[in-house]
Amino acid sequence: MRNSKTNSLRPLKPAAPRRAPAAAFRSTRRERRRNEIRERIFSAALRLFAEHGYLETTVENITEAADVGKGTFFNYFPTKEHVLATYGEERVATMERALEKARAGKGSVLAILKEIATSLAGQSSASPELLRSIFAAHLTSATVRADLQKRMLRARGLMTQIFTLAQDRGEIRRDRSAASLARMTHIIFMGVTIAWAVNPDSSLQKAAEEVWDSVCPSLRAEKARKERKRP
Repeated sequence: MRNSKTNSLRPLKPAAPRRAPAAAFRSTRRERRRNEIRERIFSAALRLFAEHGYLETTVENITEAADVGKGTFFNYFPTKEHVLATYGEERVATMERALEKARAGKGSVLAILKEIATSLAGQSSASPELLRSIFAAHLTSATVRADLQKRMLRARGLMTQIFTLAQDRGEIRRDRSAASLARMTHIIFMGVTIAWAVNPDSSLQKAAEEVWDSVCPSLRAEKARKERKRP
C-alpha cells in the first residue's frame, strides 16, 4: 500500500502557463482589421463630403479614396446615408457618456453641460466645409432628415435627464422644466454651429465657449446666482 502521507509531501510541479486559444488571437486580429477598414471608409467619406459635398459624392468615390472594393463598403455601410448616421451617432454617444458621468456624481452638473455644449461643437471645428455639406444633406434628403430628427429627439432626451439631475442638486433653475431648458440649449448651440459653418471667423470651440458664458448665468438657480455675486 502506498504511503498517502509521503505522497502528500511531494513537491508539486509548477503548472504550465495557460495559453490563450489561437482562435481568440485570430478573432482579435480580425476585429481590429474590421475596425481599421471601417474607420478608413468613414474618414474617406467625410473628407469627400467636405471637399465635394454630400450629394456630389458617390459610393464609388468613397471606395476609391479608401482603397476598398464596393462590396466592402456595403459590408460596413448599407447606404451613403449610413455614413452620416454614424457621424451623428458618435455625438449621441458623447451625450450618453456625459449622462453617466452626471449620474455618478462626479463634479458639477453645470460643468458637464458646458462640456457637452462646447466639446460637441469643437469636434467639428477643423472643417466648416464638412458641416456645410452635412447641413445641405439634411435639407435636401428626406431620408437623412428623418434620421436627424430621430437623433435630435434622443439627444434632447439625454440632455433633459442631465438638466433634471442639475435641478435636483440645486444647480439649475426650477421655474422652467428640464425639457424646456434642454430644448432651448440644444437650439442655441445648433445655431452656433450653423453660424460658424457659414462664417468661421474663429474656432468653433471658442465661439461655443463664449456663447455658453452668456447663457450659463440664466440657467443657474437663484441661490447659486446670489452666491456667485458675493465678494
